[in-house]
Amino acid sequence: MATKIIIDTDPGIDDAIAICMAINSPSISVLGLTSVFGNTYGELTAYNALRLAELSDRTVIPVARGSDVPLFIPIQNLGTLVHGDDGMGNSNLPTPKGEFLSLSAAEFIAKTVHENPGEVTLLTLGPLTNLALALRIYPELSNQIKKVVIMGGVVAHPGNMTPVSEANIARDPHAAEIVFSSGLPIVLVGLDVTEKTIITNSLLQEVFKAKSPAVELLKKIIPAYQHFFAQYYSMNGSFFTHDPSAMAYIFRPNLFKTRKTSIFVETEGRCSGQTVADWNNKLEKRTAVEVCLKVNSRGVLDVLKNTLTT
Repeated sequence: MATKIIIDTDPGIDDAIAICMAINSPSISVLGLTSVFGNTYGELTAYNALRLAELSDRTVIPVARGSDVPLFIPIQNLGTLVHGDDGMGNSNLPTPKGEFLSLSAAEFIAKTVHENPGEVTLLTLGPLTNLALALRIYPELSNQIKKVVIMGGVVAHPGNMTPVSEANIARDPHAAEIVFSSGLPIVLVGLDVTEKTIITNSLLQEVFKAKSPAVELLKKIIPAYQHFFAQYYSMNGSFFTHDPSAMAYIFRPNLFKTRKTSIFVETEGRCSGQTVADWNNKLEKRTAVEVCLKVNSRGVLDVLKNTLTT
């Protein structure tokens, strides 16, 4: 039976790679995409989600538009330097043909989970604003979602937004704190593992040989991502495997070694957005999170290549 997932996303070039992996695989049933601000402004990420949904030739993927702003803090530090002003490498893609659902992202998440209790995995690839809103309106969701796999955070590695924070968490730390205190069954796929797996230009050239609408889109948008990593990380055509690593967890969780701990999120000051792992139970008790600390990088890259080319 195919794994039922909702993808909450701020597309985003690496979001696009991860979503294409899911769309291309018969083992994944994408029940919907929900958009959120992050890699660029919310209006643009929403339309990018529509574009990605239209790549599927197996099923119609609904798209619900989500939050354009964080819960409490001003919108700041969008990912346009990395992903381009349009979130898709300034590739000037055609206007999507589809339309958004009348439901908001939070409402869609709640409705879909209620209709499939205990069966839906939520994969979050952007700020956690939509999930936090859904939990505030429908607190019973914490007992009905099968699992939440979060690409975000960092506990034993430098941050990429600040010295201690990862971008998805830092862009809405209050939302993240709500989610981590909710009791949801969470797996955190953060920079501790995503920066250990490198997508090389040679691997990309193998992927680009495949003939599919998804791969054709990736050919157009990935060069901008490569340019950023070459300029700022001297990676010469390679880049870190952020969102695709979280998607790889959905396919093969055994590729990751995890350790359970409570996670607390700093919401103000110079450490805002830091995900604090309470390894020795010094803080108040809350439901432990599975934190990915080690990864079989070769396995992750195999999953990426196989899902995009077969």
